[in-house]
Amino acid sequence: MHAALIAAAEETAEKAHELPVEPWAFGLGAFAGLVALLLFTYAFRSVGTRH
Repeated sequence: MHAALIAAAEETAEKAHELPVEPWAFGLGAFAGLVALLLFTYAFRSVGTRH
C-alpha cells in the first residue's frame, strides 16, 4: 500500500499546468489595466470641486 501511494504521488507531481498565455502577457495586461484606472481617475479629478 505504501508503494502504491508513492507511485500515485509521483504521477500527480509530474503533471504541470500550462498558462493560457505567455507570462509577459500577464504583466502587459496588468500594466494596461492600471493605466486605464489611472486615466479614469484623472478624468474625474475635478468633480469634487464643482459641487
